[in-house]
Amino acid sequence: MKILVVDDEAPARERLKRLIEEQDAWQVVAEASNGREALERAYATQPDLVLLDIRMPGMDGIETARHLAQMDEPPAVIFTTAFNEYAVEAFDANAVGYVLKPVRRERLADALQRAGRLTRPQLAKLASRDQQARKHISARVRGELRLVAVRDVLYFHADQKYVTVRHHDGELLIDEPIKELADEFTDAFVRVHRSMLVSVAHIEALAKNAKGHYEIRLKGLEECFPVSRRLAPAVVKKLRKA
Repeated sequence: MKILVVDDEAPARERLKRLIEEQDAWQVVAEASNGREALERAYATQPDLVLLDIRMPGMDGIETARHLAQMDEPPAVIFTTAFNEYAVEAFDANAVGYVLKPVRRERLADALQRAGRLTRPQLAKLASRDQQARKHISARVRGELRLVAVRDVLYFHADQKYVTVRHHDGELLIDEPIKELADEFTDAFVRVHRSMLVSVAHIEALAKNAKGHYEIRLKGLEECFPVSRRLAPAVVKKLRKA
């Protein structure tokens, strides 16, 4: 079994590697000190399993796992965490594998034997309980993982099965329901009609057109986007608070 070890602390990674190397059936093929590195190593080495620290600066373990789930053959994931009753309760409720720090040999061996791939709904529930919106959006582009910082996203636009993510440098297509995106990014985005969320930070103007309907203009874009009559009051209210 090929294993990727991810932890922002070098001593923790060394301990995990040492425990794994004591077992004949497991092999550490790579290590990473943060979420972005973990994704790069995962795509390069295609591990069977990732031992993933929860609390890391930048991209945390839960967000990293959500991006790993986008791989064609996602690895199994075991989270490592310092004792936290709330976190353990969340992992147990969602049947997610975890080991507590400091990691014990017997518990790690048991977790490795039981490890399984996590589903997107499992990871989404963990993220919602943790109340942490992702800092990046990910998509596969010609077999590679492309990451876009949420702060650089101008809008999300749903069209049938897929959602277009418009950002500073172009577009991505993702397969995520617009409703779930609206719930996750409710602080930073506002829904202007049923199929579109726009970034509050990138709104340049909200004004009525010649027909008396509201339209949104975003910084750096020439086109204007209609605001549905039903959602207009909520959009106005949101912008007044921004």
